[in-house]
Amino acid sequence: MQLKIYNSLSGEKELFQPIKEGYVGMYVCGPTVYSNVHLGNVRTFMSFDFIFRTLQYLGYKVRYVRNITDAGHLTDDGDVNNDRFVKQSRLEKLEPMEIVQKYTVDFHKVLELFNLQPPTIEPTATGHILEQIQLTEKLIKDGFAYESNGSVYFDVLEYNRRGLNYGELSRRNIEELFANTRDLDGQGEKRNPQDFALWKKASPAHIMRWASPWGDGFPGWHLECTVMSTKYLGEEFDIHGGGMDLKFPHHECEIAQGKAGHGHSPVRYWMHANMLTMNGARMSKSTGNYILPMQLIFGDNNFFEKAFSPSVVRFCFMQAHYRSVLDISNDAMLAAEKGFLRLMDAVKILPTLATSEKSSFDLQAWKNACIEALTDDFNSPILIAQLFEIVKFINLVKDEKATISTTDKEKLIAALNAFVFDVLGLEVNQQNAQNNDKLDGVLQMLINIRLEARANKDWTLSDKIRDELKVLGIQLKDGKDGTSYSLE
Repeated sequence: MQLKIYNSLSGEKELFQPIKEGYVGMYVCGPTVYSNVHLGNVRTFMSFDFIFRTLQYLGYKVRYVRNITDAGHLTDDGDVNNDRFVKQSRLEKLEPMEIVQKYTVDFHKVLELFNLQPPTIEPTATGHILEQIQLTEKLIKDGFAYESNGSVYFDVLEYNRRGLNYGELSRRNIEELFANTRDLDGQGEKRNPQDFALWKKASPAHIMRWASPWGDGFPGWHLECTVMSTKYLGEEFDIHGGGMDLKFPHHECEIAQGKAGHGHSPVRYWMHANMLTMNGARMSKSTGNYILPMQLIFGDNNFFEKAFSPSVVRFCFMQAHYRSVLDISNDAMLAAEKGFLRLMDAVKILPTLATSEKSSFDLQAWKNACIEALTDDFNSPILIAQLFEIVKFINLVKDEKATISTTDKEKLIAALNAFVFDVLGLEVNQQNAQNNDKLDGVLQMLINIRLEARANKDWTLSDKIRDELKVLGIQLKDGKDGTSYSLE
């Protein structure tokens, strides 16, 4: 089966053809570490963690680069006081690099909690100032950039005069971009409204500053990704990923910098993960419709009736395709938890199943269907649907309504573990496991009381235990080997 990837640049699914057979170079825009990572960020990074895991499962050797933006993140190219690190350092009364350290640690802790694999390389913007200055000098020399009052800007109009099409990723018309641009403080330094900063002159009070040929300053936001991606993956690499909100202007600027600096398009496949909403609305601090990852995990919020384990959250996120908007709500999380527990229950039951000479299920066809979902633009919801087909089969074998051979059982254990744990990245939460053990003990006690009631022909008590458990979503099943239970 051949991997197909939706390329944001073409707007179509394309057959994946890596630059070097068997190898993948993937760059994903990382966090700007001036505050706690929010749940929408987690969804984006989790999507690319799933893509990373899938590529590895499919046999590729992947170099996965994800940067840390720890300098030069302006909300616009005008007022240098809009640098987010400067704002946050003033708010918290900390040095900018203390802010960087604090929130980089938080970022890593949160992603580790959700079982995201670390990237192969995690470079920082401040660690590549020299390379950013060098690329800026080259762009000036080649006529794609200009210095103005100690700052350097990329000349978008000149770029388009040379037929290089700024706006190709977001499908924006440059004339419309120029017509609709509002004036900002500091725009007087620019030749054109859409020109973007490669280097900004630091004000006397600006703490994060480095020496450059144009005076003390700091790099523009877009420049770091072009420098670091090409340094570690080459001037042309396979996959560039990020959130949908980065398509314009950030990724558009990266394409322009790459083409102007190296003479060709830097990336073969552009991939964008869609946004996360909550209760049908965009998450926003200003509206109050907002929750941090740790608040969801520990139940410290007013939106959800209980806490949810990281694997339940991950399972919920994986139920939506990475290019689809994902909406979370109390009901959605409860449903995800129910589905997650059903899946984990089947994984636990599988090794205990009795075997027969033949299987009543085409295991290879099922495995092919799972791989087909993965190779069709990393379709996690279809993969999960296939997993629940096997959950049904496992429960049928348990109830002696289906059969599985010893060989197929061994193959199924390996395949199911690979899809559930290696590819989807789910984990058997230790606290949940302990709670499940306690639940199992309580249910076995109730089953024994019911068996005793049946032996005494106390059908009223027997039926009451069965019916009340069913209301709670626990199905009792009587068989020749005794009574078992399953979570509906």
